[in-house]
Amino acid sequence: MKNFFYLLIVSILFLSCGKGSENKTEARAANETQPDRVEVLYFYGAQRCITCRAIEAHTVALLDSLYAKEQAEGKVVYTVIDLSKKGNESLADQYEVTWSSLFVNRWKDGEEHVNNLTEFSFSHAKNEPDQFKEGLKNKIDELLKEL
Repeated sequence: MKNFFYLLIVSILFLSCGKGSENKTEARAANETQPDRVEVLYFYGAQRCITCRAIEAHTVALLDSLYAKEQAEGKVVYTVIDLSKKGNESLADQYEVTWSSLFVNRWKDGEEHVNNLTEFSFSHAKNEPDQFKEGLKNKIDELLKEL
């Protein structure tokens, strides 16, 4: 019964964050070779809850404080995708995104390994920001070692 209520609360949070099914203007071509990197993708909709804003704020703070060098070198790339803007449909479809979401993906040898951290983010970003940042840092560090 407790799990049911947890699922219900998480579902309500997802729905309150806005809907969309749109993608980035410059969608990646299927045959385009991607450089090796860790890519952090943050999707958001027109309506954003407190948790959605916390996810973005804590992600930016972490990346700016710990990964500035890696960002400058292109080893860590942060991309923000507004789901409410036309032209973002294909990227949202690619990741099956319809609301605020966070992905931390590894690109190596032209292949992407997708890591959906949305559930983790919604569970920790607002009320446990240190735990959120630690989990995000651990995932980025793990993927950087694989490059």
